[in-house]
Amino acid sequence: MKAAILEQHGQPLVIADVALGNMGAHEVRVRTAAVGLCHSDLHFIDGTVSQPMPVVLGHEVSGVVEAVGPEVRRLKPGDHVVGCLSVFCGTCEHCISGQMVLCANPDVKHAPGVARRLTRQGAHVGQAFNLGAFAEELLVHENALVKIREDMPLDRAALIGCGVLTGTGSVFRTAQVPPGATVAVIGCGGVGLSAVMGAQLAGALRIIAIDRLPSKLDMAREFGATDTVNPGDGDPVQQVMELTGGGVDYAFECIGLKPTAEQAFNMLGAGGTATLMGVMPADMILEIPGRSFLRQKRIIGSLMGSNQFPTDIPRLVDFYMQGRLPLDRLISRRLKLEEINDGFRALQAGEVARSVITFE
Repeated sequence: MKAAILEQHGQPLVIADVALGNMGAHEVRVRTAAVGLCHSDLHFIDGTVSQPMPVVLGHEVSGVVEAVGPEVRRLKPGDHVVGCLSVFCGTCEHCISGQMVLCANPDVKHAPGVARRLTRQGAHVGQAFNLGAFAEELLVHENALVKIREDMPLDRAALIGCGVLTGTGSVFRTAQVPPGATVAVIGCGGVGLSAVMGAQLAGALRIIAIDRLPSKLDMAREFGATDTVNPGDGDPVQQVMELTGGGVDYAFECIGLKPTAEQAFNMLGAGGTATLMGVMPADMILEIPGRSFLRQKRIIGSLMGSNQFPTDIPRLVDFYMQGRLPLDRLISRRLKLEEINDGFRALQAGEVARSVITFE
């Protein structure tokens, strides 16, 4: 089968033939239908996050089950599924306390380079995120997948597995935004626009979208933003303060930069919460005014929207099918696997909300 392989940081992905190994206990083989191009993949490509190479990236994926291995009970051939990198064991302390996104059980969540499911000409190829979705087929643990209804379009379903789950989950689960709140979202890519959608679904009274690209601010209004702020017009913190008369209740940083993370905290009103979900360099240090904490401001992190994806993803699918989650407008481009490098170029340039590789 064909797959897109990262062989060296800073270099284009290489399209090559790879082979799947035999299915082990609790493993499932999936025919890939669609996979989104995510900034997390881009961080591996440009070297912001290291990964043993060669490796197949990709994690925002949907498909159809082809076969199941021994002891698989929840899935069967023909099931439509969405994959998620939050592979969970279901028995560790994090899982049983409802924080399955923090599961690190090596039996199901292999460290980079440990899984031996993919080979190229007999040599091991890594499987990033325990998925390796830039490929025509997947071989993964059953707890990396969730079954969805078959009338859900699979290209839109793929987006729910990461960007939409992260953005909406940061609103619903991490920050727990209540109805009537004021919200600011910094960065209007796929995750940021999903946070805007989540804030609207949560009943936020005012949603302020912040981005330097006017085209993305226009999209944010389509997804539910009530106000927009362009940092090119001046200090975004000051603009938010003027719009709200004192700051927002909740701010979401979706980029992973030091200035924007600090801005998220500084644009809070008293008692406000800043949620950081952008992938930040390991050596990045934030500088926060200490006295601000006396106004009961909080800053918290969010991994994949603190999701519980076996229940969250089917619910988000239902929101889409009810017309309450406008995923159609989130897809900027549909590409073939061979066009993946052009898709990442457009993502890096900020030209798209989400590009999707389709295999059908």
